[in-house]
Amino acid sequence: MIEISEAPAIRSKWGQWQTVEEQISRDIASGTLGPGARLPTEIEIMHRFGVGRHTVRRAIAELASAGKVRVEQGRGTFVEEQSVIRYNIARRTRFSKNLKEQGRVPSGQPVEELEIPAPPIVAAALRIPESDPVYMIVRRGFADDVPITVSRAYHPVSRFPNMHIRRHAGVSVTEIYRDFGIPDYLRHHTTIFTRLPITEEARLLAQSQEQPVLVVQKVDVDMQGCPIGYSETVWAGERIQFAIDYDEEPGNADAAAGA
Repeated sequence: MIEISEAPAIRSKWGQWQTVEEQISRDIASGTLGPGARLPTEIEIMHRFGVGRHTVRRAIAELASAGKVRVEQGRGTFVEEQSVIRYNIARRTRFSKNLKEQGRVPSGQPVEELEIPAPPIVAAALRIPESDPVYMIVRRGFADDVPITVSRAYHPVSRFPNMHIRRHAGVSVTEIYRDFGIPDYLRHHTTIFTRLPITEEARLLAQSQEQPVLVVQKVDVDMQGCPIGYSETVWAGERIQFAIDYDEEPGNADAAAGA
């Protein structure tokens, strides 16, 4: 366990949480608490600073909102990695390839796979009737074991039968497309906006609900321009920045599809 330095003194009662927050911030900035370090427990911080539980929770919430720490339910509070990932969005955008080029280790985790009637926004994006069945595949994406995305991808059941089973087994979207006669594909449309995460998204991203997320909605098409997939990916806003590449050279379609 890495200890937090003692505060010189607690100021007035109204400023107690600010004092705790500032001291932890100083320890993070100085390297006393390095990236990935686990903070002491609530009780340990309470005893060290002579404050109550509410004060500690307020301080931690403020640190999480600022992107300095992340709270993982059942595990504790950890110092956030401060290096921001630069994610390139282009006509050919592949999650794994993007991260590997920056020296990151990408990985994914299945969350849920369902066959559902296409919701209106999905049906419009895929150009299918709303009653048509689609697979909704929910996955969590990681960079160096740190959660950075929660994605909900939708694909027509009629075109990609049993796709949800293969995705759960870890087969990449690109490989599945190839098996269905789609050797290459392009991004047709991208929409990016911010909002606050819902409770489950915040839990999966190991972040505070007060910390905004970046939402990326996209449509992929085959080389004939026919939509083959629609997804909405929620990104941990403090861990990512997007770069739009308009001059991408044609390349291969290696690795798993991403945001």
